[in-house]
Amino acid sequence: MNINELIAIVKNKLEMEIVIQSLEIEDKSFLHKNHKGHQEGKFHLKLIINSEELGKISKIASTKRIYSILDLELKEYIHSIQILLN
Repeated sequence: MNINELIAIVKNKLEMEIVIQSLEIEDKSFLHKNHKGHQEGKFHLKLIINSEELGKISKIASTKRIYSILDLELKEYIHSIQILLN
């Protein structure tokens, strides 16, 4: 899987499960290329999510919900994920 496919899947899954006003997904993999634990085919993503729905629950509950939705992608394709909730 390439990064563009992964971003499309992540965006689609999140938008199908959560009411989101805006969503930005950035590929930050380049920041980790020389790190000891870097794995080829695993990506580093930054999610910037503006969601009134998630704003009604705690950040921990929001993060758990996002992790649950992206379970397969986190196991197979995402090495690191940064989630910023607005």
